[in-house]
Amino acid sequence: MALKIYTYKACSTCRNATTWLKQQGIEFEEHPIRETPPTEAELAAMLKARGSLGALFNTSGQDYRAMGIKDRLASMTPKEAFALMQETGNLVKRPFAIDEANNIFLVGFKPEEWAKTLKR
Repeated sequence: MALKIYTYKACSTCRNATTWLKQQGIEFEEHPIRETPPTEAELAAMLKARGSLGALFNTSGQDYRAMGIKDRLASMTPKEAFALMQETGNLVKRPFAIDEANNIFLVGFKPEEWAKTLKR
C-alpha cells in the first residue's frame, strides 16, 4: 500500500505537504478529506499512534468551533469522535497521512517530522 494522504484543496498546508512529497520523490495517493474522510479504522490507527483524540481534530477550523468540540472533547469516546469526523471531514486535522504497513502516521505538516518518518 502506498502512502495515503487526505487533503483539502483550499488548504495551503496540504498543498505544501503534497509539493514536498513530490520534491522528495515519495509516491502517494491523495484523497479529498471533505468528500472521503479517513475510515474509522484509519482514525483508530492514527489515534493509537498519536495518543490523543485532540491530536486528530482540526482545532482551528470553523466546524470545530461551531460544534463546540473543545468543550465536549474530554467526555467524547473515540467512537463518537470518529463518527463526527467521518460525517464532517473538515473536523480532521490535515493533511492526514497514513501507511499502516510502514508504520507511518502523520497529521499536520511539519517538514522535519515528515522527513524523519518518511526517509527511514
